[in-house]
Amino acid sequence: MPSADSAIPFIDFSDFGDGTGPSARRIADQLYTACRDVGFLYIVGHSISQDQIDEVFGMSKKFFALPYETKMTAPHPKEAWHHRGYSGIGVEQVSQMVFDDDKIEEMRGKGADFKESYDMGSETSKKCPNVWLEDKYLPGLRQTCLNFQEECKKLEITVLKALALGMPGVPENFFEEYHSGYDNQLRFLHYPSAPRKVFDSGEKGRIAAHTDFGTCTFLFQDDCGGLEVESPHNPGTFLPAPPVKGAIVFNIGDFLMRWSNDDLKSTLHRVRAPPPRPDDGEMTRERYSIPYFCSADPERVIDALPGTYSETQPKKYSPITSREYITMRMNATYAKY
Repeated sequence: MPSADSAIPFIDFSDFGDGTGPSARRIADQLYTACRDVGFLYIVGHSISQDQIDEVFGMSKKFFALPYETKMTAPHPKEAWHHRGYSGIGVEQVSQMVFDDDKIEEMRGKGADFKESYDMGSETSKKCPNVWLEDKYLPGLRQTCLNFQEECKKLEITVLKALALGMPGVPENFFEEYHSGYDNQLRFLHYPSAPRKVFDSGEKGRIAAHTDFGTCTFLFQDDCGGLEVESPHNPGTFLPAPPVKGAIVFNIGDFLMRWSNDDLKSTLHRVRAPPPRPDDGEMTRERYSIPYFCSADPERVIDALPGTYSETQPKKYSPITSREYITMRMNATYAKY
């Protein structure tokens, strides 16, 4: 496992199986250590094939290549917490716990997020129904996304099972009971090409430093680069998290950090203009990424995980439902629509 100061840890799930074999405990211990000390890691040897990943990236590129007017037939609802549908370039401004509307507008004026996105989730969600593009505009979009979400959900359960196995005092299937996938979110992201000077000057930005607010995130990247993660040993110093073919970037969210009584680490990260290549010229390359955000079921009340508190290390937080926490964080993290 590489040093956290030079690279993000790699965890190979090839031999995890059903979690009962001798290799499973080793993998679980590695996962727990990485989540506790770094909060970010690469997962390799996972269950999602490269063909499946390539297919969903192909669909994402087709979606963003559509005319703006067509994409806007599936618009993001006006509520910031209703993360479904399309958001155009510069509409969304990611911040870190900013509640003031005027401050968000000030942030949008300089270094605004130069990206567009399309969000979807469970078909069973009543609070956040999906906003699908009509099939006539992009045949197969809906089914491709739903199929990919199913594959991500399977991986989520495997990884959370491994994490529970690695954490002292947490029952093996503890997290599965709280994560039906009802409140999970799949997001297509597109960062268009632009003159490099607008990023160097701060006129435009990709995504500012922030933490994710759910349980955990699985991130699929193209080969462009630009993701950076704060060093756990040198706050304020950001390390590159370059794309690795076949690997998925995994990170802990604020909700799970709170749930673990701050035993697990939710780490600041950001997206910058990609590192220049010799043939780039004055323009940055466009970037595509697909995060899968995982959240606990909205009405479940969570309290500090077993094994994370004691008489000498009391609980730091009051019980809270996933819905209460996620809604509060969404309203403090994204611009108004």
